Amino acid sequence: MRAGTAAKRPAAVVIKASEIPGATVREHQPSVARQETAASPVNNADTVTVITDNYRLHIDPHGAGIVKAELLKYPVAVDKPRQPFVLMDRSPDLLYITQGGLLSNNGVAPTHKSEFRADQKEYKLLAGHDTLSVPFSWTSGDITVRKIFEFKRDSYEVRVHYEIANHGRSPWHGQSYIQLKRDKPTKKKGFGSSRYTYTGAVISSPEKRYQKISFKDIDEQELKQDIVNGWAAMIQHYFVTALVPADKKASYQYYTMVQSDGNYAIGMVSPPVSVEPGATRNIDEVMYLGPAVQKDLEQVADGLELTVDYGKLWFIAKPLFWVLSKLHGVTHNWGWSIILVTVFLKLLFYPLSAAGYRSMAKMKKFQPRLAAIRERFPDDKTRYNQAMMQLYKEEKINPLGGCLPIVIQIPVFLAFYYMLLESVEMRQAGFIFWIHDLSSPDPYYILPVLMGITMFLGQKLNPAPPDPIQAKVMSFLPLVFTVVFAALQSGLVLYYFVNNVLSICQQWLITRKLEQSGLKPKKT
Repeated sequence: MRAGTAAKRPAAVVIKASEIPGATVREHQPSVARQETAASPVNNADTVTVITDNYRLHIDPHGAGIVKAELLKYPVAVDKPRQPFVLMDRSPDLLYITQGGLLSNNGVAPTHKSEFRADQKEYKLLAGHDTLSVPFSWTSGDITVRKIFEFKRDSYEVRVHYEIANHGRSPWHGQSYIQLKRDKPTKKKGFGSSRYTYTGAVISSPEKRYQKISFKDIDEQELKQDIVNGWAAMIQHYFVTALVPADKKASYQYYTMVQSDGNYAIGMVSPPVSVEPGATRNIDEVMYLGPAVQKDLEQVADGLELTVDYGKLWFIAKPLFWVLSKLHGVTHNWGWSIILVTVFLKLLFYPLSAAGYRSMAKMKKFQPRLAAIRERFPDDKTRYNQAMMQLYKEEKINPLGGCLPIVIQIPVFLAFYYMLLESVEMRQAGFIFWIHDLSSPDPYYILPVLMGITMFLGQKLNPAPPDPIQAKVMSFLPLVFTVVFAALQSGLVLYYFVNNVLSICQQWLITRKLEQSGLKPKKT
């Protein structure tokens, strides 16, 4: 029977933790040792190098897994443009690799501990070619397996094909598995390091498209779940490594585990296949190793774009990013796009914010009358409050109206924060002059200082709080915000600075218009 020919569906291989190579059932086999450790370095002399337009990879023939992945189009830093970001590695600083192989009831199958043979030490995607195939082979008895990695130009998808040839007299039954293994990341320390981004495992199913599985969750309970049209991934800030089923209509088994060396794995097992004597069958797998670009992730798997996690305000952040990306298509500069989005938001909420600014302008106009009431009742808070409320009623002033612009701005600000924080498009995106990375703090603190100045000027246009202590506290807010914003992304500070400038202009115009209309306080 040849590949693709219909055959009777074989019985599934029952997967237990102890049967996934490299796993240990801790309560039964606590002393099983592993040969590879987190500190085992990549030896380029022992690996096969793969170079494409997007990658420089190292694949170890021992298991035929990816042990190092460098993203050539994503420098590690703005000032190191020729040093690519290392997504995966097995160095003392990072253990993050792919593992995979076959499982068989017959007991004849290559795992990620088996020795494969490679025909070359280096493969390159040549000019004029759109695909690159990197084959590895393994033979044991009557079974020959070819594990072929396939790369496409301008793509971060990696396809893995297993070609299983049965030269014996008995059927071969089995299935493939693929898993991502990594160590638990250490928390960064330092000024501005408190910005939260999730690093860990994610699993998806049609019922729940985005479910985080933290390292703590894996410690507490290992997952075993059959899912149709799902996927599994390890994600980190800006980048994702996903395992995607080749057949969206078939049931795959997804699992997590703590391996015997204390590191973590998430993986999936394919549906079982049967290879009759003299036949060859294929098992396909799909991986995505690269940046979390939403339009690309949408094409790989249903819901994979959700790995760009905008948090609970995603329903605001996602439309914001859509508008921002459309504007970027015109401006070709993310900084100017942020400014245009800020202007757009200001126009969108103009009627509401204008009402709030009118209320604040009235409050400021009637400050002398409020001060006179306070002097009249210095020790009687009840009568002071009654007189103040009577004034608000006579002059039709809403004391809470001035809070409206701030209340509107808070969810948009938070959504903007998470959108800029999670969008890889902002990574190392320059603006003008000294701003070379909108995803990093301003190196010279110029934007935060300008933002603090505009916040101070905006306060001067607002009425002072009636309570002297509250007024003193409010006067320190521009300084506090300047210090806090100095550690935040330049793109976010740019948004807030432009928003403050527009708010000052809007409030000044409204105040001037009220003055011209003859709004004057009555004598008390």
